[in-house]
Amino acid sequence: MGIIFLLIGCSALVAILFLGAFFWANKTGQHQDTDTPAYRILFDDELEENH
Repeated sequence: MGIIFLLIGCSALVAILFLGAFFWANKTGQHQDTDTPAYRILFDDELEENH
């Protein structure tokens, strides 16, 4: 029965860490520009020719 409490505690700790990482990513702007990386691969060849 003691191992169940240990596993619940460990899973709660991991969940809190992931939640903290999610809020940190939102605060630093990681999710602001979701369109540019998808279009960047389409125009990659044109950027190399201009150099």
